[in-house]
Amino acid sequence: MEAIVSVILESGRTAIDLALYILLPILVVMLALMKLLEAYGLMAWVANRLAPVLRIFGLPGLGIFAMVKLLLVSFSAPVATLALMDRNGTSLRHIAATLAMVMTMSQANVVFPMVAVGLNLTAIMATSLVGGLFAAALTYYLLVRDDGADSAAASVQVQAPSERRSTMEVLAEGGQEGMKIALASLPMLLLALCFVGTLKATGAISLISMLLAPLLGLLGLPDAAVLPIVTKFIAGGTAFMGVTLDLMNQGQISVADLNRMAGFVTNPLDLAGVAIFASAGKRVGAIARAAVLGAIAGMLLRGVLHLLIF
Repeated sequence: MEAIVSVILESGRTAIDLALYILLPILVVMLALMKLLEAYGLMAWVANRLAPVLRIFGLPGLGIFAMVKLLLVSFSAPVATLALMDRNGTSLRHIAATLAMVMTMSQANVVFPMVAVGLNLTAIMATSLVGGLFAAALTYYLLVRDDGADSAAASVQVQAPSERRSTMEVLAEGGQEGMKIALASLPMLLLALCFVGTLKATGAISLISMLLAPLLGLLGLPDAAVLPIVTKFIAGGTAFMGVTLDLMNQGQISVADLNRMAGFVTNPLDLAGVAIFASAGKRVGAIARAAVLGAIAGMLLRGVLHLLIF
């Protein structure tokens, strides 16, 4: 019992430190700036300008808006866009391509805090675009059949917010949203760190590391990388971030290790992420399986690119 309490208390201290001193300041500032750009129509303008080019990859205008929000706001930001696509008659092929792309690319709420500890932002953004567009095209052209509804909703332009508000109101709203995300991540961080502590205490992580050692050696990753990778696919990106930052503080994972595995793990393609995106609408849920297959292909491409770069 004493060992369990010790694991919980240590996990709590680490989770609070990560949430308050890394996540909170970065997310408050980033969300405030992104809300300001959205309010002034810049995000909608970017999405509409990119639409003619990215439509080749099976992405409608709203799909590009979802991409911009994922890269610059958070992993949950595209959910509302997917829900709108579900309702407005967007074809299943376009929805599937958008979902595959979103599940392949890196989410801002994980990327920006980890840039502070050495994650290469340029490489992450570049491989996100390459992997995301590959996943979208693969899903659109090969994995989902043509349902004959490709024309109308695909060309719908993204509209900037019509309500005019002061700059301070927009910044305050964005800052509050960033604070909510940071504080809401605290329970997941704590539970993930408790989960990791339990795996260590029971010796399970040693067994998993032994089984995966040949694969990790092939990828040039240390045995300590097992923990964040397993955590990511079970508990999601926020949990992965918490475990990884803790291991980096302990010196078990280097900046080079972080960048090598980032192509495989900085994305919403996990149990929690798939469940959240699939709940955006009935039609979104119907094509989730095909989108997941496309996203897996995109994730593998990103992973290989990171191994080659780093």
